Amino acid sequence: MEKGIASVEMYDIRDHPVDQRGSVDDYQFGGGAGMVLRPEPLFDTLEDVSWREGARVAMMTPQGRPLDTAYARDLAESKKLIVFCGRYGGVDERFRQTAVTDEICVGDAVVSGGEIPAMYLIEAVFRWLPGVLGRLESARSDSFATGLLDYPRYTRPAEFRGMKVPEELTSGNHALIAQWRFRAAMTKTRKVRPDLLVNCDEKITEERFAEIMKEADRAKEQDNG
Repeated sequence: MEKGIASVEMYDIRDHPVDQRGSVDDYQFGGGAGMVLRPEPLFDTLEDVSWREGARVAMMTPQGRPLDTAYARDLAESKKLIVFCGRYGGVDERFRQTAVTDEICVGDAVVSGGEIPAMYLIEAVFRWLPGVLGRLESARSDSFATGLLDYPRYTRPAEFRGMKVPEELTSGNHALIAQWRFRAAMTKTRKVRPDLLVNCDEKITEERFAEIMKEADRAKEQDNG
């Protein structure tokens, strides 16, 4: 934000209360546990943001589409992203159907409010804005970007308390290193997130993985120039 790459503005729906007590929620029609955010403060707040000028209007909700790397990259291409943080028992469905373009979930667990999930979303989206990272290749080689979880990484010393870095990584043989990284990433993914490998063509995945690693290596060489 200091570089002018992106900006964040905060809005409070309590600036548009529905009564003198400052209320923004009410009981559900039909009964049920949990208060519901009323449509008036939601729409009034949205009108403060010039949302009709091609903005994406996101709502953090456990009912939403799971956030992944591809989704974050897609959201990063929007000129304006408006994020509503859910609270209480939900929001009036008329706001959801009329104004919200993206319902986003960051995990299969429920928290009391959408503020922390919104911070997570912003961080994930910002990484895809040119200039945020030293090299965009860093984001392209992260977990999930290759279709796999990240491979194990090591740094100096080559031996610490009897624990040695795999010989392949210190060999200087780029082909050998690439093969080791792919095998290690596949092993990690099979163990922790086997769902990512459903309908996975291992040959195509390896080719994509190798190309992404080459991009990262080329970027590093240019930096070391």
